[in-house]
Amino acid sequence: MNARAIDLNSDLGEGFGRWTLGDDQEMLGIVTSANVACGFHAGDPRAIRSTVTGAADAGVAIGAHVGYRDLAGFGRRNIDVASDDLVADVIYQIGALQALAAAEGTSVSYVKPHGALYNTIVHDERQAADVVEAVRLVDPTLVLLGMPGSAVLRLATEAGIPTAIEAFADRAYTPQGTLVSRREPGAVLHDVDEVAKRMVRLATDGLLEAIDGSMLELRADSICVHGDSPGATDMAKQVRLALTEAGVELRPFAAAAAATTSTTARS
Repeated sequence: MNARAIDLNSDLGEGFGRWTLGDDQEMLGIVTSANVACGFHAGDPRAIRSTVTGAADAGVAIGAHVGYRDLAGFGRRNIDVASDDLVADVIYQIGALQALAAAEGTSVSYVKPHGALYNTIVHDERQAADVVEAVRLVDPTLVLLGMPGSAVLRLATEAGIPTAIEAFADRAYTPQGTLVSRREPGAVLHDVDEVAKRMVRLATDGLLEAIDGSMLELRADSICVHGDSPGATDMAKQVRLALTEAGVELRPFAAAAAATTSTTARS
């Protein structure tokens, strides 16, 4: 497989009140897409708006980073939410971000679930269907970003919603292609150079080494570089540099994914 285009995304807008998390402004100079918190797992309106403004100024695509209503747990606790509540919660979060984006003369182009919700809808058909339904009701042209082989991406495709596949730069993978739980040793990768090499191989060869040394085949549209871990911007810079030196073009995935779905629908 030859080098190709790929997107870099990061979770941003997660400050709350006097509490800050990560360096959004620096990260916006590195990534091509910003997963902006919508107030349920993190982010207050002022912080969210500031991130949206920065993304618009930097020409970075904006995505709604929707999650469970769980500020105390940062959206990383599993919650058995009733379908009526989950659909409404996701609609509410997307709508809030859309309003803030519109006020800054920009728009939301995709949706990426956060934390426990992201992991739950890999396998949970009901909650996956709820997220898909919420996106469909708000705007079925929004791209849904998620894990390869997940229930939510399959259901989104069946509903005619454009999808994109994501890989994580700093997370270890199981041989089955899922993320190693953060509760397990080795789940988060810290060697900047090694992470960069892994992402170049992913972008150019479609291969990713699992935690046991086996090789996974994965063609990702976007790479997530987390913005809240120590040394996050340094890692993101190194990943970007390594990709560009390998001849990989960096560009937002959302427009391409939406265009592909539109072409398929017309054929």
